[in-house]
Amino acid sequence: MKIATWNVNSLKVRLQHVTDWLETSHADVLCLQELKLTDDKFPRAELEAKGYRSWFAGQKTYNGVGILVREGLNVDESSIVRNIPGFEDPQQRVIAATVEGVRIISAYFPNGQAPGTDKFAYKLSWLSALHDWIASEMAVYPKLALLGDYNIAPEDRDVHDPKAWEGQNLVSPEERAEFVRLVELGLIDAFRQFEQPEKIYSWWDYRMMAFRRNAGMRIDHILLSKALAEACSACDVDKVPRKWEQPSDHAPVVAQID
Repeated sequence: MKIATWNVNSLKVRLQHVTDWLETSHADVLCLQELKLTDDKFPRAELEAKGYRSWFAGQKTYNGVGILVREGLNVDESSIVRNIPGFEDPQQRVIAATVEGVRIISAYFPNGQAPGTDKFAYKLSWLSALHDWIASEMAVYPKLALLGDYNIAPEDRDVHDPKAWEGQNLVSPEERAEFVRLVELGLIDAFRQFEQPEKIYSWWDYRMMAFRRNAGMRIDHILLSKALAEACSACDVDKVPRKWEQPSDHAPVVAQID
C-alpha cells in the first residue's frame, strides 16, 4: 500500500495537480490538508472519475482535511471520525478512516503563529488532545499511520537555517517536545527510518525564491506504528509538484507499506 500526505493549499485551485499526481504516483491513499472549501464544494465526482473515493471535513477559507482511497480498497465506513473526539474545535483539522485494516489519520496541525500568542496556546492544547486520542487509537489499531502537515520541524536538520528560525513557531522547544511525545507512544518517523540526503524539505515559502534556493523546512510527516514501520520499505518527498505552475507551497510525502 502506497500512502501519502499533501497540504494542497486549496483543493479548488490545485485539483488538476492532485489528479495529475495521482495518475503518475499510483498512490493508494492520499491524505489532504488545507482544502479551503466547504463539504458541498468538495470535488467528489471528479475524484471518483479518476478512481478514488473520498472522505472529508471541509471548511471555508481555511483548514479542511480529506482522505482519498483508490477504488477497490476496503474502507470501513463505520470507522470514519472527524475531528478529535472530546476536543471542541470549530476548525476542521482531523479525519480518520480504516483502510484495509490500517488506521489512516489525516491531520492539519495548527500553525501557532508565534510563541506567547493565543494561537500558540491553542496549538499546544490541540497537540495535547491529539496525543491522548492517538494513544487511545493505538490501543485499538496496531496498524496506524498519522499523516499530515504537522507545522513542526522536529530537528534542526529539518530547517534550512536553524539560527534564523530560532525562537519562532514550528521549531520551538514546546512544539518539538509534543512531536517527541507522539513518537514516544510507539510511532516512528517513516522518513527518518531510511538514509536520506541532506537538506530534504517538504515546504518552501512562496517568497524570496525559497524553493529555488531550497530554503525550506520538513514539516509534513508520516508517523507509523511499529507494525507498519516494520513493513515500510521507502519514504520520500516528491518535489516534482512544487515545480508546477501555481503550485502548493508543500510537496507530497510518500511511504510504501509492503
